[in-house]
Amino acid sequence: MAVSLSKGQKVDLTKTNPGLSKVIVGLGWDTNKYDGGNDFDLDASIFLLGENGKVASESDFVFYNNTTGGNGSVVHTGDNRTGEGDGDDEQVKVSLNEVPASILRITFTITIHYAEARSQNFGQVSNAYVRVLNGDTNEELIRYDLGEDFSIETALVVGELYRHNGEWKFSAIGSGYQGGLAALATDFGLQVG
Repeated sequence: MAVSLSKGQKVDLTKTNPGLSKVIVGLGWDTNKYDGGNDFDLDASIFLLGENGKVASESDFVFYNNTTGGNGSVVHTGDNRTGEGDGDDEQVKVSLNEVPASILRITFTITIHYAEARSQNFGQVSNAYVRVLNGDTNEELIRYDLGEDFSIETALVVGELYRHNGEWKFSAIGSGYQGGLAALATDFGLQVG
């Protein structure tokens, strides 16, 4: 039975699931009808953060153009450009035991591609969620539905896997940002230019 989280809640992952070494993080969303005339392309991006809360290099930023990070321990399975269909729109596979020791947090974000140019924001998105599955059995362990009404934000930090006393936990964050992916990347230590 999956644990359903609310914004700000944290839950043990490996302590309550002994032997868990592989997880799949699924992200999903629906777009509301609107008359902007442009496709709505949401992207999942992952930041592998060290003790200082920043990426050590560009290789610690995992997204559709750099699908593998953390020495192969974090793999983005590919870009979904429409959000059509049921189930997860994008997935990330994480081998917990293989994540380099220098990486303390794996932060999951969703951004809207070309949001400013297309006048799009998360007020036009519904049913956004993140869920964590057992990578071996596909059993859903954790689910966080972002029920909040984001109106002007173009980027969301949805949640993160993090290490605590040698165990992995998951935190439901649900923070919205203006400025899209560039604002997130800058906050997490990347040079955007």
